[in-house]
Amino acid sequence: MGIVELLGLAASVSLLSGWRLYLTVFGTGLAMYFGVVDLPENLKMLDALANPWVIGIAGLGAIAEFFADKVAWLDSIWDGLNTLIRPLGGAMLALAVVDAGDPVWQVIVFLLGGGAALASHATKATTRAAVNTSPEPVSNVILSTAEDIVTGGLLALAFANPVIAAVIALVLLALTIWGLFAAKRMLQKLFAPQPGTTPPQG
Repeated sequence: MGIVELLGLAASVSLLSGWRLYLTVFGTGLAMYFGVVDLPENLKMLDALANPWVIGIAGLGAIAEFFADKVAWLDSIWDGLNTLIRPLGGAMLALAVVDAGDPVWQVIVFLLGGGAALASHATKATTRAAVNTSPEPVSNVILSTAEDIVTGGLLALAFANPVIAAVIALVLLALTIWGLFAAKRMLQKLFAPQPGTTPPQG
């Protein structure tokens, strides 16, 4: 893979980690185990991603996340518990994919990967918290299922075609930025003072 493809794949994996970390770790571990993605040489500790035990545990985590994410407010609690884990996981996955030999590049990739995962995580968590205010559970389940399908599909596509991975990363970045603004507007509308009410005096 060229540097553009590697960076695109790393960005895609990092952004998807903010939505579904355990599914992304599971998919990346399988890709490394079967040689779709090269095992890191400069950061040998990240070889553990291809370990069958790590793959199995990530798979169990993905199953737990699948069910937890379908229950209103439990999904927000799950998101809160993963606020630190998802960015760290996204950063480590980015390092494993790019596998930079230069320590400066390792720090840059780590920060960018963690930042991308944090941004997509913040978008997901904020959006789901707003959706949870709806009295019916259908929208929550539909949105969660869509996240499962999109994450799995884009992850498989990114590994199958590294060139497309760069395009996927750009699309995900655009969706993340749009989602942050949309979630912000949704929350502002939700918590705006109702007509006829007097805002509290400071």
